[in-house]
Parts: sequence; structure tokens; C-alpha cells
Amino acid sequence: MEQKTKINAEDGKQELMITREFDLPLELLFKAYVEPDIVEQWMGTKVLKLENKKHGSWQFETTDAKGNKYGFNGVIHEFSPNQKITRTFEMENTPFGIQLEFLEFEKLTDDTSKLNIHIVYRSVTHRDQMLQIGMAKGMNMAHNRLQDIANKLK
Repeated sequence: MEQKTKINAEDGKQELMITREFDLPLELLFKAYVEPDIVEQWMGTKVLKLENKKHGSWQFETTDAKGNKYGFNGVIHEFSPNQKITRTFEMENTPFGIQLEFLEFEKLTDDTSKLNIHIVYRSVTHRDQMLQIGMAKGMNMAHNRLQDIANKLK
């Protein structure tokens, strides 16, 4: 099955360019990234904090099948409704380090939209480690859930 979330990782660069088109109006796609109850559904994680504003912060927590908890957090540097979110992303208690994410939301038609994500890592090695642990597959699965859940909100 073709993955709809496209990830471009150029050799020797410490960044990823990710794109995904959704059969969702722009406002609904953006809402799926900023409403805690919707985020919890498509990400399969608990939202502990989500301050959608410049200098805001966010904190999520996931529990695996064995009951182990994993935390994720960051700071929101830029927040423009229905346009963009610039934030940091950190997986707590892992060697992966902090990454910088630029999320841009684009209207294609009244019923379709596109998400462009530019992620910058500390090094090419850190970027490659994220790809090796299955980030591409996980992101595609999460975006498929986002599409399904948001479809029910139309």
C-alpha cells in the first residue's frame, strides 16, 4: 500500500521534508493539530499540556503495552491559526535530542488541504536514527488516523 505521507530525506542533510495532502478543509486539518481531544485520538497519546500560542509549550505522554510511559514535549515559537506552527520536539529520556519543526498548513480547495513539515535535527546521524526506528511508517499511520477521525467531524 502506498504511503500518502511523503518523507524526503536527502543524503548528507540533517533535515526532513514531509508532505501530506488531506481530504479535509484547511480549518479542520489545523484543528486536528491544536484541539487536545482530537490530537489524543489520532496520535494515540495523552495531552498533558497544549498552549497554542507564541512562547506556549506542549507536553504529551504515551503508555506502551507493558505500561511504560514515554514523554514528549516542546515549546511553540510561532503560532498562526490555519497557517503555521513552529515548535521544538523532544522525546524524553532518549538519545535523540531536540528537533525543530516547521508545520505549514495550505488550502488546496475548499475540501482539501496540504500539510508541509520541515524538521531540522542536530545532526545527520540523529535524523537517520529517527528514520531507522520507523518514524516514516508511524507518521503515515498517524496521518491516516487523523484523516479518518477528522472525516467524522465534517
